[in-house]
Amino acid sequence: MENLQDIGIGLAVGLSAIGTGYAQAKIGSAAVAAIQEDRKLTGIMIVLVALPETMVILGFVVAVLMIYR
Repeated sequence: MENLQDIGIGLAVGLSAIGTGYAQAKIGSAAVAAIQEDRKLTGIMIVLVALPETMVILGFVVAVLMIYR
């Protein structure tokens, strides 16, 4: 049973990291284009690029909870 828990922990962190990377790639390229058009959007675009990072943090929290369960 220990091996299945280890696989679950790896999936929690790994899949959330892959999803975040995909989202940040799409948002980042759109943010650069938007900032090129209007410099006033820089602040909001930084927030939008950083927002998907919470998904990895949530995956990490789930992994820690699974370890200390």
